[in-house]
Amino acid sequence: MSTRENSPGRRRLLAELCDALGEAAVLIGDDVQDRSAGIWGPEERLAARILVRPVDTDGVSRTLAICSRAGQPVVTHGGLTGVVDGARAGVDDLVLSLERMHGIEEVDVVGRTMTVWAGTPLETVQKAAADHALLFPLDLGARGTATIGGNAATNAGGNRVIRYGMIRPLILGLEAVMADGTVVSAMNHMLKNNAGYDLKQLFIGAEGTLGVITRLVLRLFQEPRSQSTAFVALTDFTQVTGLLGFVDGALGGTLSAYEVLWQDYYALVAGESTQAPLPGVFPFYALVEALGSDQMRDAERFESVLAEAARRNLIAEAVIAKSQAERNAIWAIRDDVVRLLEIEPIFLFDVSLPVRDMESYVEGVRKCLTEAWPEQRLFVFGHLGDGNIHLGVSAGPPSGEAREAVERIIYGPLGEIGGSVSAEHGIGIEKKAYLSWCRSDAEIALMRRLKKALDPNGILNPGKIFDQ
Repeated sequence: MSTRENSPGRRRLLAELCDALGEAAVLIGDDVQDRSAGIWGPEERLAARILVRPVDTDGVSRTLAICSRAGQPVVTHGGLTGVVDGARAGVDDLVLSLERMHGIEEVDVVGRTMTVWAGTPLETVQKAAADHALLFPLDLGARGTATIGGNAATNAGGNRVIRYGMIRPLILGLEAVMADGTVVSAMNHMLKNNAGYDLKQLFIGAEGTLGVITRLVLRLFQEPRSQSTAFVALTDFTQVTGLLGFVDGALGGTLSAYEVLWQDYYALVAGESTQAPLPGVFPFYALVEALGSDQMRDAERFESVLAEAARRNLIAEAVIAKSQAERNAIWAIRDDVVRLLEIEPIFLFDVSLPVRDMESYVEGVRKCLTEAWPEQRLFVFGHLGDGNIHLGVSAGPPSGEAREAVERIIYGPLGEIGGSVSAEHGIGIEKKAYLSWCRSDAEIALMRRLKKALDPNGILNPGKIFDQ
């Protein structure tokens, strides 16, 4: 045991935790620091020296009550798929891992709800819904690792926001533990419930700073009986926006994804592949997908809509998936974000802005980057139908100074056009210096008041979103 763990305060804290939860639930020293600090980027180990693994809400409550009395900072861990350092834990922090709090409690087929533990991976939730011919529509590339509690804590978005929204409207109820250990159980199963404040909203998207989500009631939908997917090439941004508007209307509300890849990103992930969906070089590519109720009829309508779009000069070239394997191959092109991590340096960004401003925004960013670093590389892709794009920038040395200079180029124009520095990844540590660029002083002041009211000692995920 190190000197840090051997201090009287730490010995007392560890003794209380072990007595309340059992020694198997409390890890210290190398058992903690041998763990990964996150799944993205270079290999990094946890700096924290204490990690607690409760098995239920009562265990979380006991842990937070003990930590509250001791003034012990707590950082909650789910699947560690975040990309803004929202789960970063320092040497003096205690990590509260929900890894043992997983599983499906109930699937209500009639009411179309699912009750789950927060540590359950998103993919497990999706499969459990599918087993009952139902759909939980949230979907993102890290589905196999990301946990549903972490998705809720960051208000995750992903691939189907254009039709189903972020995770917020997909959560009917939840259970959360406050900083002092108080359990707030708002496990509502109804779509409509206007009895007073909707308290679950305090914890969704709060990044673990106001409470720890332990259980959730999720809204399910009938499983689609058809899925139509196409990959199209576009000659200019007018076609990008024109096609979006046309297919959204012509498909009668069944459009579920409209993902756009700028040529630079497409060239990186598919340009040298013999399996590339489309040959040639075009400025833009779009993945278009619709979910419906009749595979044969919907497929025919999907093809006719794209044919009409081509006649209207909204598409240059297109390929329609004829099998699930072809559909998976098309989505793999869009989701191959890990390819960006092979580039050094690489700085990744997640922003939202009005679709009408995207072309000029990207070109303005490219111009500024080139002026500063003539050899820069810019990769752009994302959920354009949702007003959300991701940018990967390789420019300058892999240093904090270069990162800050790039951030100012990326974030600088957003305020004037009503954009946001974070579309779906949250603020964490990485973006908190820029929170005021897209939130007013009054909004941030209210955030601070909520934090002070719900976590007066500031122990929950301290230093994230804003400094206390």
